[in-house]
Amino acid sequence: MSPAPQQNRGSYSGGGNRPNNPQSLSIDVSDIKFGADISPELFANIAQKKAKAIAEEGGGRKNKSSQLRKFYDELNMWHDKVFRQEIDNKATAGQEANRQALREERYKELAPFIKMLCAKVTYAKGREHVSVDFEKLFTHVIRAINSPDTLKQAKLFIEAFMGFYKAEEKK
Repeated sequence: MSPAPQQNRGSYSGGGNRPNNPQSLSIDVSDIKFGADISPELFANIAQKKAKAIAEEGGGRKNKSSQLRKFYDELNMWHDKVFRQEIDNKATAGQEANRQALREERYKELAPFIKMLCAKVTYAKGREHVSVDFEKLFTHVIRAINSPDTLKQAKLFIEAFMGFYKAEEKK
């Protein structure tokens, strides 16, 4: 007997009531892009829409802001390690190219640890601390990081997301 076909996952826009089966729909993360393709709405409307969708999916049982904040805090820590003050001190004022090269070097050293955040969010989903959609969103953000600049944009996106999420959580 062959296994039943998997349901086709549609895109979830974050509006309306969500079915009880969180596997039936999935958040659309295609509008979250970093680098030269960054949308002017990334830190505003897009972050707000994602926060609303994740808050609705969590239903008060998953995606508690304290849990999500741990992921932001760790991403922020890696950002700070790449952009840390010692690097800025090595490159004197007016040597932006040297400063950027130092950041690139530091990013390459730390990239495996940054990417490990995907495993951490998957573990949290397995323990039912975060939802399927938060795992998808956060994993997408981490996998989109490929340079110091995209790391900074990812950090700012999650920061904006967290601000909107906190407001949504209180509704």
